[in-house]
Amino acid sequence: MVAVIHSSNSLHNILNYNEQKVKQGLATCLEAAEYPKDVADLNFYQKLSRLEKLTELNQQTKVNSVHISLNFDPSEQLSEGLLKELAEVYMDKIGFTGQPYLLYRHTDAGHPHIHLVTTNIKPDGKRIELHNLGRNQSGKARKEIEIAFGLIKAEESRQREAYRLKPVDARKVVYGRVESKRTMGNVITTVLKNYKYGSLAELNAVLQLYNVTADRGSEDSRIFRHKGLVYRILDGQGNRVGVPVKASDFHFKPTLKYLTEKFVVNAIGRDQYKARLRNTIDLALLGGDLSLSELIRKLQKEGIDMVLRQNAGGIIYGITYVDHRSRCVFNGSATERLIALKLFWKGVQAGEPMKEK
Repeated sequence: MVAVIHSSNSLHNILNYNEQKVKQGLATCLEAAEYPKDVADLNFYQKLSRLEKLTELNQQTKVNSVHISLNFDPSEQLSEGLLKELAEVYMDKIGFTGQPYLLYRHTDAGHPHIHLVTTNIKPDGKRIELHNLGRNQSGKARKEIEIAFGLIKAEESRQREAYRLKPVDARKVVYGRVESKRTMGNVITTVLKNYKYGSLAELNAVLQLYNVTADRGSEDSRIFRHKGLVYRILDGQGNRVGVPVKASDFHFKPTLKYLTEKFVVNAIGRDQYKARLRNTIDLALLGGDLSLSELIRKLQKEGIDMVLRQNAGGIIYGITYVDHRSRCVFNGSATERLIALKLFWKGVQAGEPMKEK
């Protein structure tokens, strides 16, 4: 089982996200715990009102909305009753005993998962501390629940990587074939949650693998001057297509301010994984003189994508490595392994345009 916790300042946005899934036939609201009516008798505003009445008791706390997803291995068949029991036990173990919450079963990915919508403001107006909730209480609760209910353990499941990244792996964003904002959102939120990137360029190295990019605009543009950020769909050739979506328009707010804070944390957390990347690259080069495509294929077999940065003339001026196993992104210079072109490109002189053989 994998638990993911998000907090925000908008119960309305979180509830609307889940209710839209229900309308699309991709989710079902299974339970309204600690509500005065059965879930079938509640409309959107009644669901929202129960939680908002609690947040009104503590108006000093701005981050008062909690959105949790519990993700299970694809091989596990979990009944509605079992999911309700799991949710109740989990909420108790993380310190939310007696808090009202809405339980949704989602069917929009390749693995069983549920979403919980609640608030951290208690009936007495006090708040439940959210700092390190995911690392501490949730981590302990997850392990205890895995044992108590006989679930496949996250650490042991060989399929863990696959089902956590299912929203990305299942289908790349293709402009004109799927609803743009929703599909972009699936890609963005999965990448933001699961990868360690230290800059916007490194984040884009991952996003662009799935035909999405984060764009600040040109330096003289209004969006750049105001530190804004938009997300765009890319076509198969990497060209921007369609209408951009503002970062603030997504319910999870992947703004430049948010990303800048993540850059600092991620840069520290990924240092321990540099050695794996260096060793993997060195081993790949042991085969002798490699072409670019041969090196790319070798690294892909080890779960590493090489994202090349090229100018308009096709000359490669940089490399970013996306390690899908450690979930870390590194610039070539950051790994001290920006590979000399002569090691992987046959017969091309330095400075000449690079064309794939």
